[in-house]
Amino acid sequence: MIYERITLIGLGLIASSIIRAAERGGLAGEIRGYDLSDEARATAREIGLGDVICDSLEEAVTDADLVILAVPVGAMGGLAERIGPHLKPGAVLSDVGSVKGSVVASVGPHVPEGVHFIPAHPLAGTEHSGPRAGFAELFDNRWCLIVPAGETDPQALAGLRAFWEGMGAHVDEMDPEHHDLVLAVTSHTPHLIAYTMVGVADDLRRVTDSEVIKYSAAGFRDFTRIAASDPTMWRDVFLSNKQATLEILQRFTEELFRLQRAIRQDDGDLLHDYFTRTRAIRRNIIEAGQDTDAPDFGRGAVRK
Repeated sequence: MIYERITLIGLGLIASSIIRAAERGGLAGEIRGYDLSDEARATAREIGLGDVICDSLEEAVTDADLVILAVPVGAMGGLAERIGPHLKPGAVLSDVGSVKGSVVASVGPHVPEGVHFIPAHPLAGTEHSGPRAGFAELFDNRWCLIVPAGETDPQALAGLRAFWEGMGAHVDEMDPEHHDLVLAVTSHTPHLIAYTMVGVADDLRRVTDSEVIKYSAAGFRDFTRIAASDPTMWRDVFLSNKQATLEILQRFTEELFRLQRAIRQDDGDLLHDYFTRTRAIRRNIIEAGQDTDAPDFGRGAVRK
């Protein structure tokens, strides 16, 4: 056991998976949960998620040793302001948001003296959401980035690292600005492109209602999987990580123009070299254990 009592605020995919993984690893004496939605709290109780599902923020965080904000990043500052007075000295306040600069700026001012604010970001997820979506294996062999907000108590940091490792994750540390740039490349811009591609297909209604849906091949099918992610969360991500996302999007646009010119000019050598180089990146991802070359990328085998 690492923490006597932990609290998850927000009961979506990540929070419910943390609860399941923490239970599997015996990492907490008691696990509490809270969600603003009455329906989410009722569902959590119905499926036996955690030990206690609370009906108020104050009840949820009182005497908690670890509090994790698992809500859209745009809501974290307001939540921190509400729970700040109720956090006990020595507690760790963390989060799972995929943007860190804005979270540090919005949450940090509301963290009381004596409470350790240690942002984190597990690089794991599916397109599903809600309390029923969570499963204990979500973080196995995935990375969790811990992003300390300034000077951080070594013991508190070590405890949070051990917590994530106990849930099956690899852990690394990164500063907020670098984190947001890296995630703009690996997650944020790819999601924006997926939303855009599906939006283009939707605009072509003469085929969307028939051929595009009926004959979706792997490429478009994976775009639609990514684009099925929670719209509120991704709205907040793009607005909160605006600078880095726009920078990477500009670079993507330049690369797209380069390929467009190669196709127009019948430059097969450039296209072949480009695709060969990018194919190697995919192979490296598989070799690093961050995906699989199994049919459907093994996703069907993870969770039915």
